[in-house]
Amino acid sequence: MSIRLKPNATIGIVGGGQLGRMTALAAARLGYRCHILTPEMDSPAEQVAAGITRGEYEDKAALRRFAAAVDVITFEFENVSAAGLDLLAALRPVRPSPAVLRISQDRVAEKRFVNQAGVATAPWVEVDSAEALDAAIARLGLPSVLKTTRLGYDGKGQALVRTPEAARAAFATLAPKPLILEGFVDFAMEVSVVVARGADGGIAAFEPVENRHRDHILDLTLAPARVGPETAAAADRVARRLAEALGLVGLLAVEMFVTQDGRVLVNEIAPRPHNSGHWTIDACPASQFELHVRAVAGLPLPPATRHSDAVMKNLVGPEEVALWPAILATPGLIGHLYGKAEARPGRKMGHVTRLFPRGALPGGFGLSDALGPLGARICPE
Repeated sequence: MSIRLKPNATIGIVGGGQLGRMTALAAARLGYRCHILTPEMDSPAEQVAAGITRGEYEDKAALRRFAAAVDVITFEFENVSAAGLDLLAALRPVRPSPAVLRISQDRVAEKRFVNQAGVATAPWVEVDSAEALDAAIARLGLPSVLKTTRLGYDGKGQALVRTPEAARAAFATLAPKPLILEGFVDFAMEVSVVVARGADGGIAAFEPVENRHRDHILDLTLAPARVGPETAAAADRVARRLAEALGLVGLLAVEMFVTQDGRVLVNEIAPRPHNSGHWTIDACPASQFELHVRAVAGLPLPPATRHSDAVMKNLVGPEEVALWPAILATPGLIGHLYGKAEARPGRKMGHVTRLFPRGALPGGFGLSDALGPLGARICPE
């Protein structure tokens, strides 16, 4: 179904988190209203939306009420019901499609899809029993990473295993089964590419960015990634190929490992706005959220260009959000809070961006200095 939303139309967003919030803000600038479906009370997205349907993602009555209130539907994270999206797709256009969501929800389906598209990943084996685990270890070797196939994020649902005994212990505790064992990649860095694809097949991709994690949670994104032109071009080709192979209408983030010899291996895909794309709000004429809204609404895609280099720092947990007054008092830091009432350990509360002239992204101690009160908390160089 091909649509181009008129101004004042309503975009339905399944999920009430910060990605929905920032999508709704971008939609408002383009003249659209947003309506949120979420079971949560006082969610970040509903605080800035025109409407709210309170309900579970498989509640058929709530889904029908939600669909009746909107013109097109998207989702802001993967842990929603694909069956619920199927019902919604029978009532309104859903972008990206439920089929795309299903691929991204399951690591085995995701890896199989990526490989069938001709794109490399780390070696992997599906594991559904202790015997299959032993066979997978014999094939991939140790260390390896044992992961749940569903419902994992920010390092949850996975374990780095270095011995057969540790692997068996992790297999006993990780759930639901089956699991997936992935070969360990001694990578030089992680990069990601955020790519948009419109209903007309047009594609716009932001340059690859460099991601650094702390406690399995994204800590810093550096835009652009400090990789050579051949590696950057390879990452861009991978993202575009996967967007085409999916038949995507919307936004796709592709996380990749860059190996020591400059190859790129896909780690995960996410068919929605992504934490590593938050820098685009301040450093680009059109952010990842605007590109997502444009694709969902059937509008032309602008170029995914940047006017500045950027560093994005997540504000995670009570310790970092407590620095908010100092952040606001520091010239050059651009702060974004998500409206979450409770600052729990490991919870993303907001982010901060610092812009630099193109080609002037600092490294070493210069990066620490550039982030002011947050400088002491970034990952080591």
